[in-house]
Amino acid sequence: MKRLAAPAILTCLVLAACTTGDLGRPRPSLFNDQIVPAMGEWAARLRGEAASHFHLTDDEQQLRARAWRLVMPAHERSAFETQLASLVPARMLPTAVQSGSVSDYQRALTSGSFASQASRYNRLAEDANADRALLAPFRANAIRVVNADRARLRTLEASPRVPAESQEPAQARVIENEALVLWVCERLRFRLASYRYALDNLVVEMPSREAVRAERAIMGLEAETDLVCKLPLIGVFGGEGAAPSDRPVVYKG
Repeated sequence: MKRLAAPAILTCLVLAACTTGDLGRPRPSLFNDQIVPAMGEWAARLRGEAASHFHLTDDEQQLRARAWRLVMPAHERSAFETQLASLVPARMLPTAVQSGSVSDYQRALTSGSFASQASRYNRLAEDANADRALLAPFRANAIRVVNADRARLRTLEASPRVPAESQEPAQARVIENEALVLWVCERLRFRLASYRYALDNLVVEMPSREAVRAERAIMGLEAETDLVCKLPLIGVFGGEGAAPSDRPVVYKG
């Protein structure tokens, strides 16, 4: 019975969250705004990850909202699979459950219904350009959060008026914020690899001059990704900058 309980509960949670709002994120509701975050914090603690009970600042909330689209799979999925994937940003599932196969996007791109080969190249270019458009606002948001965390840590260290019980949640929040930026960077690199894999295989299967537009879009996304992944972070994971692209990032304390 215990083995069946977890999958059954997870299925119920996924189905309960199956309404979507802006950019495909779960629609605002009591369940999505309060119950899911609380359960995500509980699940993260069970995995030994940093989890703070502090209220999120406006910038921290916005950073999480902007990150959502960037850490979700780039390719279309069934409604159930999409909602299941959304439990990773909510921290109810670990980042390790995310797919590491760069061929996923290419399979989705070629299996869909398109009028012509040009449509597939156009979709690839549109996806890369849409991702690129999200990165400048995300980067600016991340810089504000990092600067606020620097001030948080300075005050935590210098002020005798901050109680000892605020130490752990404050440090955990800094870890959460930096891990989120690193995770976005890791998934952006994975997304770039997926787009390049799709482009190369499209050219092999259906050569077209439309490949040039797709290549330029991917190059533009790569340039913006480099800016995000070179942010001057605090370095709570052992150094400034983003984590290596060949290692998944987790919210580890």
